[in-house]
Order: sequence, then C-alpha cells, then structure tokens
Amino acid sequence: MRRGKTSDEGAPARGRSAAARLSAWALAVVLVGVPLVARAQETVPYDDQMMRLAEILGALHHLRPLCGASDEAQVWRDQMSALIEAEQPSPERAKRLIGRFNASYRGLMETHRICSDTARTLIERYTAEGAALAQEVVVRWGRS
Repeated sequence: MRRGKTSDEGAPARGRSAAARLSAWALAVVLVGVPLVARAQETVPYDDQMMRLAEILGALHHLRPLCGASDEAQVWRDQMSALIEAEQPSPERAKRLIGRFNASYRGLMETHRICSDTARTLIERYTAEGAALAQEVVVRWGRS
C-alpha cells in the first residue's frame, strides 16, 4: 500500500455512507431552514450545534479529499455556504460560523498531511456526529 493520498476504494462502505448521510442532513438543514425570528439574533437556541457543525464541515473539507474523495473537494465548503445562506445569520454570527469552519480546516491541515488510520477514524466520527447534529437542528428547530 502506498503512503500519502489514498483512494476510497478500499475504505469501508460505512465511511462513504456516513459522509453521504451527513451531506443529506446538512442539506435538510438548508431546505427546512430555521424560524425567521431567530435569523436576526446574535445567538439562537441551536447556536452551539451550528458552531460545532461548522467545525465538522471544515474538518471534512480537509480530511475527505485527503483520504481519496477527490470528488468532494468543494462539497463541504459548499454545504457550509448553503447553511449560511439559508439561515441568513447576522454578519457577526456569520463571521463566527465561518471562523469555526476555517479554524477546524486549518488545524487538521497542520496535523494531518497524509491519509492515515487516524484521519479515516476522524472522518467516521465527524460524519456520525455531524449527521446527528444536523438531524437535531432539523427536528427541534426546523420550520413546521
């Protein structure tokens, strides 16, 4: 097995399905949206979940392509952009969300330069956590 970037061909199917599941839930957050009243506020009841979701999307933006999902090079950044566009946060809150995304991306870029078992484990953990967070936001605070 060669070192460096690897392909998803040998990866367990659950890794790919977990990423697809998170992507689907993130899209659901966008499509369902959030109550308009919350949009103008600096913080919202689900702020902690959205900040963590931003960190997870930033992490996946680095890790998935690193581990061979080259077709996902912009998927996670696009998901983040779609979340911000759908939620329409205040400029300060949007800045915090983007900051969390970027900090997570940069931090993992510094520590994970090749696809490793640790990187693949992080992908699985982040996709599971992200899917759960996105589902929680939709179920608890989505529009009725």
